[in-house]
Amino acid sequence: MTAHHLILHTDGGARGNPGPAAIGVVIKAGGQIIATISRTIGVTTNNQAEYQAVAAGLEYARGVGADQVDVYCDSELVVHQLRGKYKVKHRDLGPWVVRIHSLANQIGRVTYSAVPREANRGADALVNRALDAASGI
Repeated sequence: MTAHHLILHTDGGARGNPGPAAIGVVIKAGGQIIATISRTIGVTTNNQAEYQAVAAGLEYARGVGADQVDVYCDSELVVHQLRGKYKVKHRDLGPWVVRIHSLANQIGRVTYSAVPREANRGADALVNRALDAASGI
């Protein structure tokens, strides 16, 4: 399957900070959901989980041949750091920024936009689904 333009809604979360964490990504093409990602990622911080969600979405996009990706994330910190507006001060986030920029360069055109939490409910639900399943809820 080749999808040239994808929309990604990404979210990451940890129960505790750090704590058990998961990522959720809703992937759309042509206004339709074509895939989702929902998985635990071990124990990490909220910010690291947010970055891992973006990376997972971009890895999917690269894998299906996307050449344009719009990423929507409810973490303003992540969006501003990826755009270069904020410096990355925490050493554990730096490698994720490098990885995401590398993926973006392989794809072509990637944009990052901050959205209100309400506009990211699908990705948030995927995070909670993965965390609930891991904890037996």
